[in-house]
Amino acid sequence: MTTPARPPITCHVLDTTLGRPAPSIPVRLTLHTPPSSLSSTPLLFTATTNSDGRVTNWTPSSPNSSSLEEVFKAQGDQMYSLMFDTEGYFGERGVKTFFPEVEVKFCVRGEAKGEHFHVPVLLGPFGYTTYRGS
Repeated sequence: MTTPARPPITCHVLDTTLGRPAPSIPVRLTLHTPPSSLSSTPLLFTATTNSDGRVTNWTPSSPNSSSLEEVFKAQGDQMYSLMFDTEGYFGERGVKTFFPEVEVKFCVRGEAKGEHFHVPVLLGPFGYTTYRGS
């Protein structure tokens, strides 16, 4: 049995108030600087964190869009953002959050395209932190 290839960009959300992964958070990945041969507007991909708080697969926002793997191969630097719907996540528990959305912007440099980019987020209703993981 073969293991499906992981996408070049993944993320993981941990709820620091519970000390556990944060499941069922809608996440939007935006490529703000798509290659001109693919699109003149930002490209969007969506996912929802799994039971372990991870995103391991992205769905293009439109059926005609290229996959993240295809887009990632393009030459040059690429500016991305991850947007996490924290209000919906905390709202299900009756918690009013100060940050209704958390946006993390980052740049994938052209010379680093062979690397994997993992973005963990440690999340609470009144704060968050992030870093480049492995």
